[in-house]
Amino acid sequence: MEIVRKEPQSPSPCPRGHVATVCIRAFKGRKEVLVHLFRPQWDPAEEGGYPWAELVREDAAGGRGNSREVLMESFTAGEMDRIVEYLAGRYAERLTRITTNVLEFPLPGGLLPLRSMPEGKDIGRIRFEIVPGYPLPFTVHGLYDLSQHKPMDPGGTQD
Repeated sequence: MEIVRKEPQSPSPCPRGHVATVCIRAFKGRKEVLVHLFRPQWDPAEEGGYPWAELVREDAAGGRGNSREVLMESFTAGEMDRIVEYLAGRYAERLTRITTNVLEFPLPGGLLPLRSMPEGKDIGRIRFEIVPGYPLPFTVHGLYDLSQHKPMDPGGTQD
């Protein structure tokens, strides 16, 4: 398993903004499935302490998204370190890669938060906190879209 960490080019105006994807070797009949990690919930009081004018470029058109929520779904550097440690330790044989990155500020207005994506036939969530022995003090979910990945070869070998 490979761990790829993309570091920020400049200091961030906010402790949040760290994001990650994991690539699962084989998942629900698909191969190399990308899963985008996010925080599905947070204390609303946390939102009051951020310099939003520096963090989100508000769109005059309004858009249907909520870029503030996109930021709130992200992690701090310390949380990201703990997530990577947990996933690398627990799922090393199932993952091919963990990639971390940082958001670039200001975020454009109108972005859709991952938690707003409806689950259905192809789009779903992994709720890590329901796995026995989940050690993190915060909730992490993963969003995947199976329609974006190739099916496993039924006649070949599976990873």
